[in-house]
Amino acid sequence: MDTSIFEQHESTIRGYSRNYPTVFSSASNARQVDEQGKSYIDFFAGAGVLNFGHNNPRMKDAMIAFLQADGVSHSLDTYTTTKRDFVSRFHDVVLAPRGMNHRMQFMGPTGSNAVEAALKLARLATGRREVVAFSHGFHGMTLGSLAATANDAFRKWAGVPLENIVRLPFETAPGGTTAVAEYAEAVADPSSGLTQPAAFLVEAVQAEGGVNVATAEWLRQIQDVAHEMGALFIIDDIQAGIGRTGSYFSFDGMGLDPDIITLAKGLGGFGTPIAMNLNKPEIDDKWSPGAHTGTFRGQGLSFVAGTVALDYFTDDTFLAEVRDKGEVMRERLQRIAETHAGQSWEVRGRGMMQALDTGDGAFAKLVQQEAFEAGLLIGPCGSGGRVIKLIPPLTIPEDDLTAGLDRLEQAIETALEVK
Repeated sequence: MDTSIFEQHESTIRGYSRNYPTVFSSASNARQVDEQGKSYIDFFAGAGVLNFGHNNPRMKDAMIAFLQADGVSHSLDTYTTTKRDFVSRFHDVVLAPRGMNHRMQFMGPTGSNAVEAALKLARLATGRREVVAFSHGFHGMTLGSLAATANDAFRKWAGVPLENIVRLPFETAPGGTTAVAEYAEAVADPSSGLTQPAAFLVEAVQAEGGVNVATAEWLRQIQDVAHEMGALFIIDDIQAGIGRTGSYFSFDGMGLDPDIITLAKGLGGFGTPIAMNLNKPEIDDKWSPGAHTGTFRGQGLSFVAGTVALDYFTDDTFLAEVRDKGEVMRERLQRIAETHAGQSWEVRGRGMMQALDTGDGAFAKLVQQEAFEAGLLIGPCGSGGRVIKLIPPLTIPEDDLTAGLDRLEQAIETALEVK
């Protein structure tokens, strides 16, 4: 295995390659194979991008046909047949059944781009500057989205002040159940020195923040407070959306009606980049043509694969399987936690985003290393990296899911012995 070319010429900023010190050469569904022929079960799935697995065959066939027909791969925001197919299919499969009339805004191809556009639109629509975001939230690495991101390990690299954000505790953090109401009361006092916010930005399930799950009641409280203040209610569904939690949106069935929804990661299906915001029409009308642009907002391959991905959501069959697999994951993690009851580990998650909070970042890192040696790819998250997060492809075969959980359990046992 030769990694010297990367070590000599690639930036020191590379991170995941240090966690997975091998050279991968091929991948299929929930498996990656390195150049030495070792197969790894992938419980990380491109940080949540590969909801439909590596090299999904249905998407691959559609993309190959698109390329062979000289389809338009790059189109800025001009109209193309592939974009029309995606927009039409997304409306029919996702929006119309929910009675949603949101407009689809395409921007740069990353989740960070989606959040930046949402923040800009919220400030434009309200004429206000501050945005309420929450502890443990992750919204991206560019300056606007990074300001909303809570983790100091990311924020410290900005080099400039990260401003115009009001930080409140997430529901599961100390004080989180009452903070929103207390903030609203404080803002209502004309002598508080606080100003009305432009928006509230929240994740229904905080993925990078440690798989912290909000209740429907708390999220509805935020929505109500936002609208009472004349602020927008924005849900960041970039990692928890597109089927990950057992429903298309992570907030389905909660009685919520966000003004803006940010999407990316799994939206393109195959792993090709795409980001999209869903904006209510009365808010979207605040834009002028070209007010927010991006060179890579017309990704033909992503539209093609993303259109195929929507086939998984035409009925509840696929999502029922996701919920069943998620229960298998939760039960195994719960059994591991109960076996080691003295460790006070906590299991939490929804659907196929499940996690084990070990309370110890060094230990979680050791588990990741042992898992890698055993042929399993996982990614710690949360405060100090103490949470072992499992986000395998939603299409993972049951045998691979069981084998991966077996490898995780053994990695934990080995890490405990080393510790």
